[in-house]
Amino acid sequence: MKKNNSIRLLTFTALFTALAVLGSFIHFPIGPVKVFPFQHAINVVAGIIIGPWYGMIAAFLTALVRLMLGTGTIFAFPGGIPGAFVVGVLYHYCIRRDWVGFFEPIGTVLIGATLSAYLVAPWKEMPVTLSFFQISFLMSCLPGSIIGFLLIKVIRKLPWFHIEILNGGE
Repeated sequence: MKKNNSIRLLTFTALFTALAVLGSFIHFPIGPVKVFPFQHAINVVAGIIIGPWYGMIAAFLTALVRLMLGTGTIFAFPGGIPGAFVVGVLYHYCIRRDWVGFFEPIGTVLIGATLSAYLVAPWKEMPVTLSFFQISFLMSCLPGSIIGFLLIKVIRKLPWFHIEILNGGE
């Protein structure tokens, strides 16, 4: 049974990565950052369904593939990974409610924007401020967390899908 669950978790990780990459055609540029609301929606769904660790892997792989395809920027790493982590941790270890997806902006805006402003931007020699990243990331993750919440509600209504079977990799 444990091996079966591992295969299921890896399959969902690959599925969420593919969906986020495919959804990356819906984006808008704000300065050096491209914002992808669908990435944040996937972060919400992945955090709830596969948990924080596999959700972070899906966000990392998405950022990597988008960077290699030229559809994303280096800011996808700090901008996406913390959101999936926050949702996954809160859902699987604290609050087992779907509305926990609305905490995705905490990971993206507070953690991701801070990492982008103080680590990535100086490394790339870009003169942008923390508030710039906070505003641009917020413009992406707010609609994304709403879409993710709605997707979870739809997924829960599917008769053949049971979210609890994955247990977030626990």
